[in-house]
Amino acid sequence: MLILGIDTSGKTASSALFDTEMETFLAESTLYTQKTHSQVIMPMIKNMIYDAGKTLADIDRIAVANGPGSYTGLRIGVAGVKAMCFALGCKCTGVSTLKGLAYNNVAFHGMICSVMKARGELVYTCSYKSDGYSLENICDESIISRDELAEILAFNGTDVLLCGDGAGDFFTDYKSSKLFIAPPQSRLQNACGVCIASLSENEISPDELEVSYLQKVKAEKDLENKINGGS
Repeated sequence: MLILGIDTSGKTASSALFDTEMETFLAESTLYTQKTHSQVIMPMIKNMIYDAGKTLADIDRIAVANGPGSYTGLRIGVAGVKAMCFALGCKCTGVSTLKGLAYNNVAFHGMICSVMKARGELVYTCSYKSDGYSLENICDESIISRDELAEILAFNGTDVLLCGDGAGDFFTDYKSSKLFIAPPQSRLQNACGVCIASLSENEISPDELEVSYLQKVKAEKDLENKINGGS
């Protein structure tokens, strides 16, 4: 099976092509970009597939990071995957951005904690137990303060590998002999992790694919404030 993986949840635009029978990534492209993902991701995918000697018709499944992360980036990625799946007649898989990050570092034996910046002192986070090959959720995905996360990890009392765009600051500000940080090449979002994580998820039809924000979007907040203000 040939899986196309896509991640547009943060500053990195990333795509990967994974052959499950060979257990080999045929191609991977990642760009830390200041441009919008709508400008970058589709040309990136087209060039990557061409360079791998494949065509879109060869794709059996498309896996995409569906949140949490950048509202705009997630919508662009999910909308693009829906369009491609409808056109190609293939299935898709929505993968948690936090889980994809952890799978980038699955070779670590122990606890992996994905930490993504939300707003202010809040972070999106989830922790996983890794046996070096697969992950098991230790907790539910959540949006909490960095202090709360530090307390949870300290109470856990085991070595923890941090990954995600919030990992660097957290590692510096909450120094501990129990905290380790993923190296630069596997710290941020990467479509390779999305591909591997998708193997443990169910295939769905493109009309079932949704974004998971973990918090209300601005339009919902504005409407809620308007309603509460008028009552």
